[in-house]
Amino acid sequence: MAHDIEQFTDGSAAFASARVSAWHGLGTVTEGAMTAEEAMRIASLADWNVRKLPLTATELTAEGATSLEVPQHFATARTHPKTRRTETLGVVGSDYHPVQNEQHAEFLNLLADESGAHFETAGSLKNGRQVFLTMRLPQSLTIGGNDQVDLYIAAINSHDGGSAFRTVVTPVRVVCANTARAAINNARSSFVVRHTAGAKARIAQARSALGLTVRYAEEFEKAAQRMIQAEMTLSELKSVVDELWPVQDNDSPRAKTNQRQRWGQISHLFEHADTQAGIRGTRWAGYNALTEYANHVAPARGKTEADKMHTRAERVISGAATPLMERAFALTTV
Repeated sequence: MAHDIEQFTDGSAAFASARVSAWHGLGTVTEGAMTAEEAMRIASLADWNVRKLPLTATELTAEGATSLEVPQHFATARTHPKTRRTETLGVVGSDYHPVQNEQHAEFLNLLADESGAHFETAGSLKNGRQVFLTMRLPQSLTIGGNDQVDLYIAAINSHDGGSAFRTVVTPVRVVCANTARAAINNARSSFVVRHTAGAKARIAQARSALGLTVRYAEEFEKAAQRMIQAEMTLSELKSVVDELWPVQDNDSPRAKTNQRQRWGQISHLFEHADTQAGIRGTRWAGYNALTEYANHVAPARGKTEADKMHTRAERVISGAATPLMERAFALTTV
């Protein structure tokens, strides 16, 4: 499972995390929450001066080398945070305008001042081609009186022209490339800024677009509470499972066997799993049984049990089951 965190020849890595070490064990873990300036400094994100350079092509002939300009195309480059040498990152068009890491952090600082959030992680991926900064919102969602879900604001930017500047509200704490993808996949609210001349102005507008009252979080919490208060029978859950994983009469015996095994595992989770304690027999329990099956129980590829565990872990981090879970939530909510 590649993390893509940028690593330097001095043994350090471009990653900072508040209080908690990431699974990859790289970077610096701070004792407390970070300011924007500390996150930038510790994660080696400061003073990159991302810029566009004219792009040329060199042709070697018998007469020597000929340099040719590539019109309407430029190389993006940065000043390397350790060597201070110029380093190219990608190829972009004439309308591309870099969003500096400092602008990235300044935007989140505005959100921190307004929401009370604090900086959690910061890092550089793919040798500077992508960077991220995240903050944790001060209040968790509380579902059913004891099930807490933290929400994060993650701002993810690319310097190689590969993607826009994107800010999301997500339940995923971004610590690497895989969790950056998962944050986007599981985003509860998002705002995208293209790398154009008006990018800086649009970043300033993103505060209102994100709606840091986190309306989604409030609505999700309300929906979950309604689901906890609504009973769900085994036959109702079976109807949801049949819609999520339909099997026809003319399907193969193997497909029908898989269907029976799947239902046996989901119904067991619904009726007996410790994770359902306190919510058993409700629609919220039904949704959680489906989630637990899809992420942790469903068959995984691998020759050994360790391989299968790795596949399941990657399934969770990559958000592979997200589309299924969105359908499951729609079918179980009230």
